Amino acid sequence: MALLYLYLKTPPFNFLVLNTFLAYIPIELSFHISIGKPKNALLFWLITLTWLLFYPNTPYLLTDLFHLSLLEPYGTNGLLRLDNIMWLKFSLLLISTLFSTLLGLWGLERVAKAISERLRIHHTIFKHILIIGLSFVTSIGIFIGRFLRIHTIYLILTPELFIRPLLNMWSKNALIFIGLLTIIQLVFFYTLKLIINSQPVSKKTIEK
Repeated sequence: MALLYLYLKTPPFNFLVLNTFLAYIPIELSFHISIGKPKNALLFWLITLTWLLFYPNTPYLLTDLFHLSLLEPYGTNGLLRLDNIMWLKFSLLLISTLFSTLLGLWGLERVAKAISERLRIHHTIFKHILIIGLSFVTSIGIFIGRFLRIHTIYLILTPELFIRPLLNMWSKNALIFIGLLTIIQLVFFYTLKLIINSQPVSKKTIEK
């Protein structure tokens, strides 16, 4: 982690320090949200709302992968450069992004289960609809952060500057971007879920 920090704080990737910190906040909050936790309903919804406000910062890191072009990966011959420092930076950025995204998706399911339990709606379909809905809202948040350049922290400090751009941002391209990012999140989520739920068939089960 120290190596990652030293890398991220140097140009041109120093902006990733803030992005990584913002991505960590919902991950930390998800550890404090579960079925029956916190017991106080008001506190539960307050923490969940805070989680929702910050959660888009986690999959937002996926869009930061475009900044890998700053490493100038291609040489004059048109082939990828075999530069150890470049590949080290590539590895650190990729590890940070994927680790945060996957852990964030784990938190997404944890929060969805907690909300379903709190609302006393135990149908599996509702949980999947909730996952899809939260992913869609998250994609809207990613669009706001990436193209309107409005961080979550601005929503808290200057909410009046947040509303007008939000109302004017809708367009065909915006909807396509939001749709694609929603699909990407769901592919990651259900792939991760498939891996977690994949259990080897036991000998006892075979015998039955």
